[in-house]
Amino acid sequence: MSFWENFWDIFWWFFTACVFFAYLFGVFAIIGDLFRDHKLNGWWKAVWIFFLCFLPFVTLLVYLAARGDGMAERSAQRARRDQEAADSFIRRGSTGSPAEEISKAKALLDAGTISPEEFEIIKSRVLA
Repeated sequence: MSFWENFWDIFWWFFTACVFFAYLFGVFAIIGDLFRDHKLNGWWKAVWIFFLCFLPFVTLLVYLAARGDGMAERSAQRARRDQEAADSFIRRGSTGSPAEEISKAKALLDAGTISPEEFEIIKSRVLA
């Protein structure tokens, strides 16, 4: 009987693969969290890495139980910092200096695209 002829063999293979990938995700998440945590001493980081190598499943479960809350806080803090950096980058790239904005508005006024009232609104908004 070949591997593909039995449904439960296929099911077991997929289940094992999913558990393995979940384990790898957990290990890399823990390693990333260890190096992201600036409060933890370097020796403690080495101890956690050592135990991850030699007692992987037990260490993974103990780490998640012992330091899971801090792991979530550091992850949320990192996401917040990344979002603020992205927002700042977008704001800097989307608007020019006030002089550039006024000169663009003046060009639109001279071309007759906008009215003098609209030009004054744009100018007051840029200068505010």
